[in-house]
Parts: sequence; structure tokens; C-alpha cells
Amino acid sequence: MAKWIMLLGVTLLVIGAIMSYAPWLASWFGKLPGDIRIETEKGIIFIPITSMVIVSIVLTLLVNLFRR
Repeated sequence: MAKWIMLLGVTLLVIGAIMSYAPWLASWFGKLPGDIRIETEKGIIFIPITSMVIVSIVLTLLVNLFRR
């Protein structure tokens, strides 16, 4: 279990570094059709439905590749 948590932490660190130093790679996230963004004078509500579906599909493919 500890190895999985450390692997998850390293993965999140790498993703964060990519998004910080190469924003053009992550510029699509949250701007796809199907992502909901509601702006009011009190605040912003952001629901990235389509982006999360794509992330889920990619993660499912990666997990299945590494598990086999």
C-alpha cells in the first residue's frame, strides 16, 4: 500500500510540473464542449465533465496496460 501511495505522489508531482512548465500541454483541460462553467458576481462554478471522462479513459487504459 505504501508503494502505491508513493507512486501516486510522484505521479501527481510530475503532472503538476508538466502543467507549470508546459501550460500548452494542459491548455485543453476545462475548455472542452461539455465542461460547465457558471460565472456569477458571487463566484465561479466549474464542472469539467468532458475533461474528467477523457482523464478517466486515459487512466483506465494506462492501468490496464501496466496490470497485464
